[in-house]
Amino acid sequence: MDMNSLIVAVAQYLLFLILAAAAVIWLFLPRPDKVGLAMQAVVSLAIAVVLVKLAGAVHADPRPFVVDPSIKPWAHLADNGFPSDHIALAATVAFLVMTYRRGLGAVLLAASIMVGAARMVAHVHHGQDIIAGLLIAVLAVGFAAATWRWVRPRLPRRLDELASA
Repeated sequence: MDMNSLIVAVAQYLLFLILAAAAVIWLFLPRPDKVGLAMQAVVSLAIAVVLVKLAGAVHADPRPFVVDPSIKPWAHLADNGFPSDHIALAATVAFLVMTYRRGLGAVLLAASIMVGAARMVAHVHHGQDIIAGLLIAVLAVGFAAATWRWVRPRLPRRLDELASA
């Protein structure tokens, strides 16, 4: 495998490995943590999607290969690259895992950053696109985690017992 193929593979497919790893980690969590992580995942991923759409509507950043036609990326649409939705998703998942398994989440975050670096090297994103995706992930997971910490003690006792059963 040559270097260009490796970069494209990381840029396109490492995200799926991050998602699969997070699913496996979730399977091995105790039941109350599974419920917590699942609830936070729904909230944070919904927030991340909204923030990605809002950020893209507010700021346009043509992809590097659009700005410089001499750059030949792999097959990719010439749409707005801001923010990186790949990084927003990968980092959101990594930060979610980090709230329950710090070390494993840090590994997934490092993999997310590798995806971002590969997407920059592959000329489909600028640095600001990657940073914006990371910030969106921090905001989404931070809000979801704070909300869960507030909601969980207020859950009806029966629901809380189901979560720990």
